Amino acid sequence: MSRRKFLEQSGLLAGGMLLTNPLLANVYQPKKKLGVGIIGLGDRGRGIKSVMDTLPECYDVVGVCDVLDFRLAGAKNINAKTYKVKDYRKILEDKKIDVVVIATPLSEHYQIAKDALSAGKHVYLEKTMTYSSEQALDLVKIAKGLPNQVLQVGHQYRSSPLYYKVKEMIEKGYLGKVTHIDCRWDRNWNWRRAVPDPSLERKVNWRMYKEYSGGLAAELLSHQIDFINWTFNTNPQEIFATGGVDYYKDGRETFDNLQAVLRYKDAEMIGTFGATCANKKDGYLFKIKGSKGAISLLVNEGVFYPEKETMEALQTVDGVTGATKITWNKDGGIPILEEPTKDGTWYALKDFYTNVVERKMPDSNVVTGAKVAFCVEMINQSSYTDTLKYWKPEFNI
Repeated sequence: MSRRKFLEQSGLLAGGMLLTNPLLANVYQPKKKLGVGIIGLGDRGRGIKSVMDTLPECYDVVGVCDVLDFRLAGAKNINAKTYKVKDYRKILEDKKIDVVVIATPLSEHYQIAKDALSAGKHVYLEKTMTYSSEQALDLVKIAKGLPNQVLQVGHQYRSSPLYYKVKEMIEKGYLGKVTHIDCRWDRNWNWRRAVPDPSLERKVNWRMYKEYSGGLAAELLSHQIDFINWTFNTNPQEIFATGGVDYYKDGRETFDNLQAVLRYKDAEMIGTFGATCANKKDGYLFKIKGSKGAISLLVNEGVFYPEKETMEALQTVDGVTGATKITWNKDGGIPILEEPTKDGTWYALKDFYTNVVERKMPDSNVVTGAKVAFCVEMINQSSYTDTLKYWKPEFNI
């Protein structure tokens, strides 16, 4: 491929790649303000609330809910007009509420989402969509029977201009044949929240306990797994995972060290996905490796690294047109975007608004969310039993 052709097709200009995400290409004009009920006021629920507050033309948070009194009492940035309740059914009964945000422990996702859909609400359901594959399959059936209601799952890379652009690059062949995905999400932190009363340990630190949580696979790695499913229109046919409570001997049940190998036989790829809570050197790492080049991603910025032959083609000067100069990093990479993107939740909530108002199927929908839930369950089952897990026929929905 000539350098000129690459520039024209990829949208590369000096300093970065032009965005082709429809979110940025169209002028955004809200049609109505949606009444919102937020169920779950932990870190994630409050974070979503703070983003919605930056979109006052789209959302009006009418009510919030949490089963823990101290969260209701200590919730920040809650307007005086916004009421607070412990029973989520009060949120579902409120006719002023159009959409419900579910940011509870994973074990509660299914029942609340089911009840919200039954109450006629649109749903923004945090990842991972459900705790089990059985729940995911049932929620798919329920949502498909309610075509006028929107259920969007919080796998926000499907709304990010950066990840949208990366998907486009892969589809156009700039990486060549992709055979390996390397993903990590590491930290050096015990993942614990302060507990005001010992009796609340399991409710506050639910991520530590198998009864409530899918652990590191659900809370962190599911984002990257979803992006690979989406970009390559695939799913892993085989999964082997291993892990343990290798560092924090504090009574937790979910692993603080997890490594998984996902084999995408149909796409002829292998993905390695891992997370540890005892070292933050790599932090967030997401590399997609192909025969013509690789992409290295952070959450909100990325770099394209051409292989030698591809780089030589890009460095060939077009003597007729004097094609635009590419800006290279010191390590030989090309920035994918000129500037880092916003928090992915902002793009996802903009998408959610449009999907609700226009009754559009989200990119991150009940079917795609179910397929990630299947992967997370397979990883956990494999790591807890030291066995190879296989994609089941009933997962082909």
